[in-house]
Amino acid sequence: MVLAAQFMALLDTFIVNVAAPTIRGELGTSGAGLQLVVAGYTVAYAVLLITGARLGGLFGHGRAHLAGLALFTAASLACGLAAGTGQLIAFRLLQGAGAAVMIPQVLSLIQHHFTGRARARALGAYAAVLAVGAAAGQVVGGVLVSADLFGMSWRPVFLVNVPVGIVLLVLGSRLLPREPRTAESRVRARGRGLDLPGTVLLATAVTLLTVPLVLGHELGRSLWFWACLAGSAVVLAGFVAYEGRLAARGGAPLIAPRVLRIPGLARAALRIALIMALNAGFLFAATLHLQGGLGHSALRTGLMFGSSALTFGVVAMTWGRWPAALRKVLVPAGFLLVALATAAVGLLLRDGSDGGPVLHAVFAVWGVGLAIGFSPTLTEALATVRPEDAADASGVLVTVTQLGQLIGVATFGTLYLERLDGAGADASARALAACAAALVATAIAGAATGLGRRRSGEGPRAG
Repeated sequence: MVLAAQFMALLDTFIVNVAAPTIRGELGTSGAGLQLVVAGYTVAYAVLLITGARLGGLFGHGRAHLAGLALFTAASLACGLAAGTGQLIAFRLLQGAGAAVMIPQVLSLIQHHFTGRARARALGAYAAVLAVGAAAGQVVGGVLVSADLFGMSWRPVFLVNVPVGIVLLVLGSRLLPREPRTAESRVRARGRGLDLPGTVLLATAVTLLTVPLVLGHELGRSLWFWACLAGSAVVLAGFVAYEGRLAARGGAPLIAPRVLRIPGLARAALRIALIMALNAGFLFAATLHLQGGLGHSALRTGLMFGSSALTFGVVAMTWGRWPAALRKVLVPAGFLLVALATAAVGLLLRDGSDGGPVLHAVFAVWGVGLAIGFSPTLTEALATVRPEDAADASGVLVTVTQLGQLIGVATFGTLYLERLDGAGADASARALAACAAALVATAIAGAATGLGRRRSGEGPRAG
């Protein structure tokens, strides 16, 4: 049941990609506004995730999950009824806030209620839902936009969450475990607190980073642009210093230093951020090219990503049964496959070509690369986490996942829009080629981060 909610939240991260050209046409949304519609959800999601995880510790993971699901469902209804771009961006922020409370509880529930191989299988299912939700968002978005249900155009991509959310709320109220609230657990939870100053500092740093990256290509990179980026670095340094002082005083920082010192967690966070940035940036640029450049329908565009959803899901569920010697090289191999597949997409779509049937096969390889770059990394990172650190570690990794997606849309999406020097397939293909080159370079860098583990003679474990 919680994985169904996870799927719905992930779906909404990517379902807007296919609907984006239609939203742009109906609401007169600018390129930057379109990025904010896509990224606004992720901004709130990323910034509030750790606080959401902490709420689960305070009030119980099941209760927090249901509260977040209720907010997510209500915000989805508001998005579907939005009358303009500004309203849609605002309601997307609320959607992200609901997801931030709802989703961290999933990993925490897995960590608390599963052990050994059962935990590995649960984490495999979790990873599969992450990837399939990403690619399925493209497919479902294409189906809903092309169907034009009741003449509502893009709005059903949000409204579809409402009945699903209501059903999950009813089921969750009956099925989710209710953690016992003993006097000892209440004292321990109060001691962990919410760290509101830390949340504000992190939100400010992320906002100062995101806004110039998204709006810079339309408003120009003048003094304000560099001032925002510098301000982001300053505020981030202040956040780190504040968190350290709070921990030294015996307080409950948003990100506990001891959690960051968990073996392998920092490297895993870097890999996850890179793979998610590659995923989100590629999907955003490729969708705009297929629909805006080649004139494909929303349905055809969405179905193009079906092969990647299938391969990601299969690999995420089965990689743990592969030979141990092979598992040692999975992470770097995954990044290299993503690099090769992305380069192939750029070549296949050059000069305005539609890629033909081969493009589906390339997307399938791309899904395999994403899966073996992401799934072993996540499992390895959580393998040594103690139950008492599960909420914070889960919050850190899911926050990194969302920040990676946010940075991917803001950087690679901006690169595509900046290189788009005209209308038509040829101009869009040139912009996509430039974006693909940057994605390939990033994927190769990601492969290098995985080689450190290989040199140490260790490999990711399936549990």
